[in-house]
Amino acid sequence: MIEALKVLVKEEISAKAIALLKEHFEVQVMVDLSRDALKEIISQYDGLIIRSETRVDEELLERATRLKVIGRAGVGLDNIDLEAATKRGIIVTNAPQSNVVSAAEHAIALLMSLCRYVPQANASLKGGAWERSKFKGIEVQGKYLGIAGLGRVGTLVAQKASGLGMKVIAHDPYVSEERFHQLGISRARELKDLFEVSDFITIHLPKTKDTYHMFGRQEFQAMKRGVLLINVARGSIVDTEALVEALESGQVGGAALDVFEEEPCTDSPLFKSPQVVVTPHLGASTIEAQDKAGVVIAEQVRAALLGEPVTNAVNVPAASPEVMEVLSPFFPLAEKLGGLMVRLYSGRLNTLGVEYSGQVAEYDTRLLTLAILKGMFDKFVEEHVNYVNAPLIAKERGIEVRESKTRFSRDYVNLITLKAENAETEFSVSGTVLGKRNVPRFVSIDKFMIDMVPSKYMAFFRYKDVPGRIGIIGTILGRNNINIANMQVGRKKIEGDAMTAINTDSPIPEEVMEEIRQQLGIEEARFREL
Repeated sequence: MIEALKVLVKEEISAKAIALLKEHFEVQVMVDLSRDALKEIISQYDGLIIRSETRVDEELLERATRLKVIGRAGVGLDNIDLEAATKRGIIVTNAPQSNVVSAAEHAIALLMSLCRYVPQANASLKGGAWERSKFKGIEVQGKYLGIAGLGRVGTLVAQKASGLGMKVIAHDPYVSEERFHQLGISRARELKDLFEVSDFITIHLPKTKDTYHMFGRQEFQAMKRGVLLINVARGSIVDTEALVEALESGQVGGAALDVFEEEPCTDSPLFKSPQVVVTPHLGASTIEAQDKAGVVIAEQVRAALLGEPVTNAVNVPAASPEVMEVLSPFFPLAEKLGGLMVRLYSGRLNTLGVEYSGQVAEYDTRLLTLAILKGMFDKFVEEHVNYVNAPLIAKERGIEVRESKTRFSRDYVNLITLKAENAETEFSVSGTVLGKRNVPRFVSIDKFMIDMVPSKYMAFFRYKDVPGRIGIIGTILGRNNINIANMQVGRKKIEGDAMTAINTDSPIPEEVMEEIRQQLGIEEARFREL
């Protein structure tokens, strides 16, 4: 007799979701289970459903010998070791759209509460005071709302704010001009452009190294005096100390915060300010969002255990074993090419051309294109990017993806080329895999021929090809104790433009890059962390 598949529900999901699971599996709900107890019994289960409280790390996964799928009833995946799960062939899936409406509505609720002193007036009246004149608010109609990040939540906030009669302006370099036009909102080319006009600013960005303290002292000083700030995204995006100073000086007129740098947060200097409205990370805390997340994740876990396509899988692309055996060496290259493209191309991306040349073109390459998109958007959008939602993210940003193939490849057995196109410019990057170990290589950047193994720290310099330029770069890096691991120079013709690409063992500070720009008399010098 075949043993029934077993699913452990470790955190609360709706009764409807539980019922759906019980149609197919043996289900046990243990929401009060301690971590030690979980470690003792996890080996008995094929599926695990959690929310944000349960930590699924290497230690736990070592004991999960039967586990086939982890379902996160919600969006965030910070509490799951994706790499460890992937190594063990465990599918990880989530419910990425379950809280979009709730988060957007909470942002609007905080905005209105901030404008009309709703929490303060409520506390005052319940305390026995009738203080109408003390809580004189402002209207939002006709005011400018600046949105930092135009993903799903940011887009919905824009639509709702427009319905309130607000003038909406947004900054998101990964959204096309056409998409801005479709939404009927203004585009801020740079954050500073958004700061200059916005009466309110709402943040809808992901938590990444690049967004850490993105809103600090300099940014607050660049804003209109008295601006009101709303954050329902990630607490680390805002420098708490700088915000406190800006509130005390009046540069920032008020803030409404649902997220904090450290959570749970029960004590903060922000709590002492009468201009601050706070909630304990309630962006997804609605009946509808919780129910939706539970049902969606139950459906995903059911599909995974029954061998059906898992539409929200975040770590495993689906393909036949035969195709995967051929394509698997190209997935790391595809993601790195996508990451390189988005880090080097500074124009508006309307069309992304993906060309496969050589033997790889004989296969179904759609999965590789998904890997390219994942590499492009990962860490640059609010959502957790996977092979399923990557094309949807591109579509939402008005980016058209065109895939083409040719069996002819002049210089390499296989070649993948990405071309970013808009009305004014075209930019391309190409790569291949070489050797018995299928090592990824960047072989062309903007048609400059190079040969570089991708690494964490890379720098790129474009300049007029005259003697001494490479020496200047090396001298400045050496003087700042930055070791060059590898260097390649490409040029199209003698005395024309040249490009130098460098792998370094450590990051290159911006002030060092600026010194190189000044010494070479160029603007196009970029350090990128892949």
